[in-house]
Amino acid sequence: MAITLKPLRDQIIVVTGATSGNGLAIVEEAVKRGAAVVATARNEAALEALRDRLSADGGRIAICVGDVSDMAAVQRVAAVAIEAFGGFDSWVNNAGAGTYGTLEQVPVADHRRVFDVNYFGVLHGSLVAARHLRGRGGGAIINVGSILSDRAIVEQGPYCATKHAVQALTDTLRMELEQEGAPISVTLIKPGAIDTPFPEHARNFMDQPPRLPPPLYAPSVVADAVLFACETPRRTLYAGGGGLLSSLLSRAAPRLSDRIMELVGTVAQQKPEDPGDPARRDNLYEPRVDALRGSQDVHARKSSTVLQAQKLHPAILVLGVVGAGIAVALRRPKHISR
Repeated sequence: MAITLKPLRDQIIVVTGATSGNGLAIVEEAVKRGAAVVATARNEAALEALRDRLSADGGRIAICVGDVSDMAAVQRVAAVAIEAFGGFDSWVNNAGAGTYGTLEQVPVADHRRVFDVNYFGVLHGSLVAARHLRGRGGGAIINVGSILSDRAIVEQGPYCATKHAVQALTDTLRMELEQEGAPISVTLIKPGAIDTPFPEHARNFMDQPPRLPPPLYAPSVVADAVLFACETPRRTLYAGGGGLLSSLLSRAAPRLSDRIMELVGTVAQQKPEDPGDPARRDNLYEPRVDALRGSQDVHARKSSTVLQAQKLHPAILVLGVVGAGIAVALRRPKHISR
């Protein structure tokens, strides 16, 4: 069955993880473009402030406090959308949590918590959204994954594992919906390094405060990708060329990629000169102070040529990936990549 998605101005969009980073950018831009939004997060005060600010400017927004690791909480979000706007047309699974440290340093309970939020949160949202959208005659499910589903890195093992799992979940969901003929678009967004409070919010077991390695992109780049997917069926969208290059190198020369990560991966994710805002630190189990951007003093790119190319036509990216992959493979050192 053909998938037809509504113009953004005619949509009701559910966004999880809505009070910080990418989620906050998605909500603000969606409302700016005329969509109605149901915003959900654990931070009640931040949700109320967001609703008051956007509705004061004429925005249509409803809020629901909840933790996506709890299926009942996710079901309440759908109920709020139905009560406030009669339902929803797109569901954005964006909420995420992370840790910094080796697999041994991170307690098993924290491994499980990251999976509860990043994997089971997406599963809960996807199941609730698919059930509603079947009855509504179609719509879109957008999962915010990561480039780290293509390239695992040191110090973020649990997070990388969840993003690999989210990719598999997304692909499986898409196939099952296509198999039954449901007119529901399923898109996986793969951001690179985005200038959000993720390093401060993540639980840290390293000796130094964490940071995101450059190049960084503004959260608005992810918002642009997500809202495009709300209107246009796409399988995958990369948000940021830096992350795509990392993915290409990993595919063309996995052993070389491992060696590079082993040499510089830890140092690149530490910032001893700047501990960040202590009020934001460690939201793994409880919400902390939220913000749109992180505290790193670094330039964040406000646009992505790679994303704009994908918006023109997905085949453009495929051709670019194949060409770049061949080029990297031809140049890789034979004594390292084996």
